[in-house]
Amino acid sequence: MAEEQITVAVLGGGSFGTALASIAADNGARVRQWLRDPALVAQINAEHRNGRYLPDYAINPAVVASGDMAEVLAGAELVLVAIPSKAFREVVRQARPHLHAEQILVSTTKGIQEEGFKLMSQILEEETGFAHIGVLSGPNLASEVADKQLTATVIASDDPLTRARVQTALGCDYFRVYASNDRYGVELGGALKNIYAIAAGMAAALGMGENTRSMLMTRALAEMSRFAVDQGANPMTFLGLAGVGDLIVTCSSTLSRNYRVGQALGQGKGLDEAVAALGQVAEGVNTVRLVRDKAREDGVYMPLAEGLYQVLFEGVPARQMAKMLMQGEQSSDVEFILSREDVQRARRLEPGHE
Repeated sequence: MAEEQITVAVLGGGSFGTALASIAADNGARVRQWLRDPALVAQINAEHRNGRYLPDYAINPAVVASGDMAEVLAGAELVLVAIPSKAFREVVRQARPHLHAEQILVSTTKGIQEEGFKLMSQILEEETGFAHIGVLSGPNLASEVADKQLTATVIASDDPLTRARVQTALGCDYFRVYASNDRYGVELGGALKNIYAIAAGMAAALGMGENTRSMLMTRALAEMSRFAVDQGANPMTFLGLAGVGDLIVTCSSTLSRNYRVGQALGQGKGLDEAVAALGQVAEGVNTVRLVRDKAREDGVYMPLAEGLYQVLFEGVPARQMAKMLMQGEQSSDVEFILSREDVQRARRLEPGHE
C-alpha cells in the first residue's frame, strides 16, 4: 500500500490504462483518467466500468474520468501515458502545456513510431525535455491484471526517483513492480515480442505442437536480444520479465491481440480481415515492418521477422514460410556464448565445404 497519497494521471482509455488507473486508486492514490470519448468518460464516472475495453471489470470508484487534459494533469505527480503508438506523440503534444519538469512521465505503450524508429520514451524526452522518464513493461495481459490475478511488471528508468515512485504507486499484493535501469532494453522487449506473438498464433492455427512453440519462442528471444544489443540495450535484460516473461505470455495466450491476429492469418484470412476482426490495435503488425526494415538497414540477422514480413505484406502462405525457415541456416544457439561467425567458420572448414 502507498505510504502517502499521491496524485496519478492516466492518459488513455484502453484496457491497460484503465487497469492501471484502478490499481493506483486501490493503493490509495488520487487518480484521474483522460479519455477522448465523452460516452466512455460518462460511463466510467457513473457506472465505474469501461464497456468498450474491460466490460466485466469493476473500476475503483475513486477513479475520475475526464476529457479535459488540463483538469486531469493538474497536480499530478505521476503521469502514465497509455496511448497507442500512432497517436502517442500527438497526445503528448496536447498534454505538454499542462506538464511541468518535476512530474514523472511513464510510457506503458509497447510500440515504435515509424518516423525515425522512435520508442515512446524517446518521444517523451523529445517533446518535454524532462528528467523523470520511465517505461512500464512486462507480461501484463490487461484482462488478467483487471481480474487481480498475480502478475509482475518492470519499471525501467535511469532515474531512481521514477523507479521508486512507480513501485510505490502501483505495487500491491497482486501486482509486483520490479526495477531496471535499462530503459531501452525493457522498452524494446515490450515492442519486439509483439512480432513473435503473431508467429506463435500462426503456428497454433497451422496445428504445430509444443516443441514447435518452444523452438519459436527461444529463437525469437535470440532474435530480439540480437536486435536490441545492436540498438544499445543490455542482453541480460531479456532474461527478465520484459524479455522472456512478456514473450512467453504473448506467445501462449489467446488473450494476446497479436496472437489472435496470427491465428487468423494462419487460418487463411487476409491481414486487413484479421485486424478488422480484432477490433483493437495490434501493435505487432506495424512493428514487423519497422523492425524488418531497420534490421536490413543495420545488417542484423532476423529470419523470423523477415519471414513474418513476407507473410503479412507480400502474400507468402504461412505454411510455406515455416518450411523455408526450417531449411535456413543452422547457427549458434546463444550468440553471446558462441557467435554466429564462429559457427559459420567451422562449417566452412568441414570436409566437403569450400
